[in-house]
Amino acid sequence: MATVTAAAPRTALPGLLKRPGVRKLLLLALAAAILVPLANARWASGTWPDALTVDVSEPLTKASDWIVDNRDSHPLFLYFFGHISNAVVISVRAVYLVLLAAGWAGVTAAASLIAWRVAGWRLAAGTGVAFLACGLLGMWVPTMQTLALMVVAVLASAVVGMLLGLAAGLSERMDRMLRPVLDTMQVLPAYAYLLPVVLVFGLGVPAAVLATVVYAAPPMARLTALGLRGADKEVLEAVQSLGTTARQRLLTARIPLARGELLLGLNQTIMMALSMAVIASVIGAGGLGDRVYQALASVDVGAALAAGIPIVLLAVVLDRVTGAAGERLGEEPRPGGRALWLYALGGAVAVAVAGRLAGRLDWPDAWTLNFAEPVNRAVDWMTDHLYSGVPVIGGTADWAAHFTTWILDPLRDGLQWLPWWSVLLIVATLAWLIGTWRTALTAVLAMAAIGVLGVWGPSLDTLSQVLAAVAVTLVLGFATGVAAARSDRVERMLRPVLDVFQTMPQFVYLIPVVALFGVGRAPAAAAAVVYALPAVVRITTQGLRQVDPAALESARSLGATPLQQLRQVQLPLARPALLLAVNQGVVLVLAVVIIGGLVGGGALGYEVVAGLARGELATGLVAGAAIVCLGLMLDRVTQPTERRAKKGA
Repeated sequence: MATVTAAAPRTALPGLLKRPGVRKLLLLALAAAILVPLANARWASGTWPDALTVDVSEPLTKASDWIVDNRDSHPLFLYFFGHISNAVVISVRAVYLVLLAAGWAGVTAAASLIAWRVAGWRLAAGTGVAFLACGLLGMWVPTMQTLALMVVAVLASAVVGMLLGLAAGLSERMDRMLRPVLDTMQVLPAYAYLLPVVLVFGLGVPAAVLATVVYAAPPMARLTALGLRGADKEVLEAVQSLGTTARQRLLTARIPLARGELLLGLNQTIMMALSMAVIASVIGAGGLGDRVYQALASVDVGAALAAGIPIVLLAVVLDRVTGAAGERLGEEPRPGGRALWLYALGGAVAVAVAGRLAGRLDWPDAWTLNFAEPVNRAVDWMTDHLYSGVPVIGGTADWAAHFTTWILDPLRDGLQWLPWWSVLLIVATLAWLIGTWRTALTAVLAMAAIGVLGVWGPSLDTLSQVLAAVAVTLVLGFATGVAAARSDRVERMLRPVLDVFQTMPQFVYLIPVVALFGVGRAPAAAAAVVYALPAVVRITTQGLRQVDPAALESARSLGATPLQQLRQVQLPLARPALLLAVNQGVVLVLAVVIIGGLVGGGALGYEVVAGLARGELATGLVAGAAIVCLGLMLDRVTQPTERRAKKGA
């Protein structure tokens, strides 16, 4: 017995060293033991050293000035960018004039009839009510402006995305080239896309449309490539055996088989385009986003909500209609389907002509409700009664102040107190433990680039807000997801709420938090939590529900309690889904924390807004580049490699 007991530690140690995580930690500990004393002797302070900072503001300012000075004379702008800008302006203007010519009655009838043909009378009625609500709130013209920009941006995004998807779906080499680019583009906050297009096209509709296209095209490209690569090989072989050419196989087999993915890509493109079109109001997009932006700037919650409600209604309608179109794929065509489409088109034209003859193209002022005034009165009442001084629980302003004082400030101060090299070491450790050395290298280089750009302090401020908001999001999201996974009733209750929340653009979440908490970093973090929560809840619920029932049955047969089943079976087996939930939560939180610069969030988001507002594009571009690096670092630190995820499963 003594021999066996003595041998046990000797056999356990080699087994422990075989684990990849342990070997990585030992290598990191060895590297830290060598490098930390050297770094501490050379750079003991927490701030990024000036000697390692590169001042890019001067060359960026010169480049910006050159572009502004030569925008109307240089051949590159006259014969390339100028034509693109003119085409965008003409297209948006043409769609807007068509919408105005159809009148409110014609547009509402056309939208309702399309929804009826695609999804039935219930969605048609909801679509009609949504468009009428836009008019009742006094937002008909801004809604048409946003819709016109959306139509052009979605068409361009779909075309660009399909072309890239075709290239990636038909060529393995092109797929390898595009995949990291599309991966990176999909994790970057929307704000990161604004400054480059403003630098080239200036403020206005062209910059807004092109930023929207760049932001919304990746989902279409990825899903198009996925659909083409996932086509049934037996069908393709059968078509090829008939002697068809590659082009014929693409048009008659691959694309028809990928219709489901194409429609899903279109749905995602539409939702991302709407989100970006609203955010692009800060660079002159106009429409509903501009109304929200102006109202938030003056802390006019009533006006912001009056413009925010049509955005939500538009998002829900577009999501439901495109989603219903995807669900009906593969169904047998209805008898007389083409005739019904013609009747619907004729009905919409008849309503538009009738409205024109009656002189009712514009929404009547008498039918407009004064929505902002009662909302502002309610906000004033909340300010007087709920912001502070509430017995026992305190007010919403007190909660925001406590969250800032007890969590955000210590977290920011702690990150800024840490030596910069220790932050890089922590990033490298996390990224390498969850991924590979390439992941760690990418994350470290991205974080180091932030210091080189000279925005180390503001970036750590933004990072502290992201970490605090992610912690709250994960606690609430995992708890809610577990409840939904264990109870069908809870899942049914949550489903419509999560559906609506996941269709709302990021900008809209700022309105209720400003009404409840005022302005500052805490409201920005609260908006980020609410925006990211639905995705975390859904991924957690799905991951727990997909756990092998045989494993749960085995645990129950051994007498495990529900808590033991969750802790020892479901959570370990759902580890890949939980890691994905963490990754998505981080990416979504960062997107809204950046936008929170509009409501006092400060840090990088404020730098971008201030750069746009003051015309200091160099300041905004540096902050935008830092946002890109921060997003890339956070994605790599929280995104496990496919191989590691499979091992965890």
